[in-house]
Amino acid sequence: VDKGADGLRRLSEQMAARGGVGEKLAEVLAEDAAFLRQLKPSLMAARARGEAPTNQKPNTNVAAPTGPQVKRRPKPPGAGPNPWVVVGAALAVGIVVAKMIDWRSHAHPRD
Repeated sequence: VDKGADGLRRLSEQMAARGGVGEKLAEVLAEDAAFLRQLKPSLMAARARGEAPTNQKPNTNVAAPTGPQVKRRPKPPGAGPNPWVVVGAALAVGIVVAKMIDWRSHAHPRD
């Protein structure tokens, strides 16, 4: 819904810049873009629950933010290293220890 509204808004701006008949159509496309934003399912659900205003004028342009507004979440304090790295390191240490034990057993054979 936002992509369609953004496309209509861009098209209306381009047509307004050209002038002539496009300038007259630009106003209609701008109104359509504003109306299309009001048809967003999440906004309709919020209005049904009473969380969003229902008494806005039809021509009111409400634009969505251009980018994400949430920063990256910090790592939780208990987050450690990647579990696959831990498993790989344990496997490597286990192989080295097994080789050392096997090598030492050849140095002192039991007869």
